[in-house]
Amino acid sequence: MGGKYRITGDTYPRMRRPRHRRRIVLAGVSAVVALGLAGWGTLQLIDVFTGGDKSASAAGHLRDCPTPKPAAPAKALPKPAAIKVNVYNATTTSGLAKAAADELKKRGFTVGEVGNAPEAYDKKVPGPGVLLGSPTAAAGGSFTVLGTQLPGTVQKTDKRKTAEVDLILGAKFKAFSTPAEATAAMTALTKPSPAPSASCATKPTTKSG
Repeated sequence: MGGKYRITGDTYPRMRRPRHRRRIVLAGVSAVVALGLAGWGTLQLIDVFTGGDKSASAAGHLRDCPTPKPAAPAKALPKPAAIKVNVYNATTTSGLAKAAADELKKRGFTVGEVGNAPEAYDKKVPGPGVLLGSPTAAAGGSFTVLGTQLPGTVQKTDKRKTAEVDLILGAKFKAFSTPAEATAAMTALTKPSPAPSASCATKPTTKSG
């Protein structure tokens, strides 16, 4: 070879890459690093404002919770007319059993015997009252229905074979629940509101400060 690139010995001409290519490569690497840092910073901000990965995932889970299905209706309860109630007075207030029996009759219950409590309970009932009946009456819902009329009663069973229930009025008996209160209590028993699942009911906690 002759001319400018003529080889005269063991020295060879150096073929350098154009410098503008290096600049392009360096610019590309810098852009990738900048984008990575920006993405990492964004994730840190999200972590701060969402309270961490656990809280964020919990919030997302809550949004995805399906609408709970209505709860299955409770076991049908007997109507007041189907419940025969014997009313007994275990207090020192005279005429209390008759007044209570008249009120229960107005509310649709069937009233049986009315009088003073047997010796085993006379002046020995410190609360509002005692509901006494057979296990069948208790399981059949008679205690539950009567309980809506007088909250706080103690429920007991005996060996009787009949279906009637004894209401023994105690020292703290003042009055029955109002009809509206009793109706609301009965509605809550027959139409329970659906409860959300445990995972949907748990709300994510956020850190303050």
